[in-house]
Amino acid sequence: MSNVRLQFGFFDPKQEYSVTHGVLPHWEQPGATYFITYRTHDSIPQAAFELWQRQRADALRRLEIDPDDPNWTSAFGRLDWGVRRQFARQFATILEASLDELHGACALRYTNVSNVVAENLLHFDGMRYSLGGFVVMPNHVHVLVCLDRNVTLKEQCRNWKHYQSLRINELLGHKGRLWQPKSFDHLVRDGDHFQKFRKYIQNNSVKSRLKESEFRLYLPDLQNAHFVTD
Repeated sequence: MSNVRLQFGFFDPKQEYSVTHGVLPHWEQPGATYFITYRTHDSIPQAAFELWQRQRADALRRLEIDPDDPNWTSAFGRLDWGVRRQFARQFATILEASLDELHGACALRYTNVSNVVAENLLHFDGMRYSLGGFVVMPNHVHVLVCLDRNVTLKEQCRNWKHYQSLRINELLGHKGRLWQPKSFDHLVRDGDHFQKFRKYIQNNSVKSRLKESEFRLYLPDLQNAHFVTD
């Protein structure tokens, strides 16, 4: 990887972008950098998730949006971009805090399992995307990545999770779902925002008081990386 020049683009609200709505809104822009979190299916207890859903519904009502309306995402999409971004950040942060409590079986705690994730993430680094860093925690993964303009966020997350699920289930002798189908993601706005997420990745294992063998951290040297600012 030392001969690969990594490139990172930042989100520009003045340029074309798309928004899709699931558990949380997803903003996507070709060539942008994302902070992505994906998690194991048992990583958040049902009671905690239901509380989060009630809190989200209350916040939507304060924005004069009916969360029980099947088309509430359309109304949400008409809100000011800054309001939508703040909403997504707030409720993603709540879920990420629950992840750091390390619920569930935490199969990614084991080195042979975390190696599958790490090797898969590194495989296309410098080709389909540029990695700014990642951490494999016991029940979730954080990735800071700039996708090639021809690679979509949904496609890349699906590819990672599909391959990793097959390999990890094979290792553990398990069948069925490993990952939650939906991921959390933030579009990175600028260099300061980028460094904030790098620091979050670096400190995540410390916050959860993990031993060195219980997580996998990758923070590449970005001295020669190219940052696209306009």
